[in-house]
Amino acid sequence: MISRKSVITFGMVAIPIAMYTATQDNDIRFNQLHKEDNSRVRYKKTCAHCGKEIKTEDIVKGFEYDKDKYVVITESDIEKIKTAKEKSIQILHFAQLNQISPVYYDRTYQAAPEAGGEKPFELLRSALMNEQKIAIGKTVMGTKDTLMAIIPREDGILISTMFYADDIKELQKQYNKPEVSEQELNMAKILINSMDTPFEPDNYKDEYQEKLRTLIETKISGKQVVAAESDDTGKVIDLMEALKASVEKAKKDKNENTNKKSITNKKAKENKKNDTDLKTKPS
Repeated sequence: MISRKSVITFGMVAIPIAMYTATQDNDIRFNQLHKEDNSRVRYKKTCAHCGKEIKTEDIVKGFEYDKDKYVVITESDIEKIKTAKEKSIQILHFAQLNQISPVYYDRTYQAAPEAGGEKPFELLRSALMNEQKIAIGKTVMGTKDTLMAIIPREDGILISTMFYADDIKELQKQYNKPEVSEQELNMAKILINSMDTPFEPDNYKDEYQEKLRTLIETKISGKQVVAAESDDTGKVIDLMEALKASVEKAKKDKNENTNKKSITNKKAKENKKNDTDLKTKPS
């Protein structure tokens, strides 16, 4: 689903693009019910003056310029004051990805070239990839200038909207840094390296949402909900012992995962070979 169409501009180059939402919300949603009879609780939009219930199409935007005095602003009014430059995504400069704190990223879109924009789109993507850079740009979205990061990938370009500095709360939670011994630091490094594996998004699932679905199915079927077993290991008493134990567990888990992958790959090869044999077998 296309979220919006725009144009990326830098120098004298203009690249027509379409932006597609890159994420989706899979969370389970609950409705609010009246405790006495389990009926839905509904919220109505009403006019403060006449008390009538208002439909969505009857609602307009208004700015209160004085007490109880409003000026109505329509979408057409907003579009009229936008220049072509403001409707496009203007690249302001280029930067390194690791220079930006993750706290500044908001929402991510996938960008795709529109007809006629394929060559400059690929040129921008390739150049950014080769230089290991991202582009910082801005455009008007809704009623505000929106800062953006244009991030190259092997298979395309991602565009992330960004917060401004004054949108970010100052990180006030400070702590007293205790001394860390060289032995503890070395053991922590060993643990990190023993758990170092490539990031593969398909390996991660929202396990708690799965538990929630099971809970709902259990309640629907009228069965009793059984409390989960506690996996609380208690407080860590000896940091070095905990690190050593963690390293051993990480090595064991890594070996088990390697073996599982090896078995899976072996089965996949066998299945592929069997499929090939069946195709080449004379009828």
